[in-house]
Amino acid sequence: MPELITLRIPEEAGGVRLDKWLSEQKELGLTRSAVQSIIKDKKVLASGKAVSKSDKAVAGAEVQVELPDPVALELVPENIPLDIVYEDDDLLVVNKPKGMVVHPAPGNYTGTLVHALMYHCGDRLSGINGVIRPGIVHRIDKLTSGLLMVAKSDAAHLGLSQQIQEHSFTREYEAVCCGRLREHSGTINAPIGRHPVDRKKMCVTTNNSKNAVTHYEVIAEYSGWSHIRLCLETGRTHQIRVHLSHIGHPILGDEVYGCSYKGIDGQCLHARKIGFVHPIKNEYMEFTSPLPDYFTDILRKLSSR
Repeated sequence: MPELITLRIPEEAGGVRLDKWLSEQKELGLTRSAVQSIIKDKKVLASGKAVSKSDKAVAGAEVQVELPDPVALELVPENIPLDIVYEDDDLLVVNKPKGMVVHPAPGNYTGTLVHALMYHCGDRLSGINGVIRPGIVHRIDKLTSGLLMVAKSDAAHLGLSQQIQEHSFTREYEAVCCGRLREHSGTINAPIGRHPVDRKKMCVTTNNSKNAVTHYEVIAEYSGWSHIRLCLETGRTHQIRVHLSHIGHPILGDEVYGCSYKGIDGQCLHARKIGFVHPIKNEYMEFTSPLPDYFTDILRKLSSR
């Protein structure tokens, strides 16, 4: 039976194209083309009347969306090379390249890390996160490179997840950000929640937010830019990107949070170090990943200015 979702358009969204606004609502999980398709099928009503794809959002109006019946997604393993840093019977650590999506999602149903893991591991991946995210304990953004843990057994998945919840899991990043920070080291402690208008973004807010803490240290300074090291105490969506933008130093190349840069696709952010207690062997393990070529090329360009 189709699912009906009712949304109320906030004041700040008035005048925006309705199909665009609907595509940004996390509750729907639809791309803009998918929204336009159900609008064409007269499955979207505003104040009780069917809308057209060119209609504008009216502040305060109630919109009812009839979602299509879910289609079963069958994942097919893909022979995509993986840079595996460590592997045993219970887990592996992989170095994800910039541009690879971690798991299938609207707009990215093939070519993900999960597809590559399924080819490499077969059925030896934790099933705790379901068929779409087998083995995935934590994520990094598509345009962020670096290290990720993957659970092969359910016992390992539970143990690693507990460390993340307890903030005993080491995650160290390097980034290039805009400007020079006032202090060479410090802590950004600011809660993060969903952006009130753009539902694909996060922001610092006290409304329906979660505590978020990022520690930083300056490695080097250039003309108008800083190379910094960051350690996560918590792991919120887009945490580093949001926190640095919040203090006025967005990451170089991050078009979403305010610092586009010609010649780089997405933010200059690399998950360089990961550390955890092996949930089965009970041994502390730590791994590092060298800065990728795109990152070192940027540092070279900045240093030559």
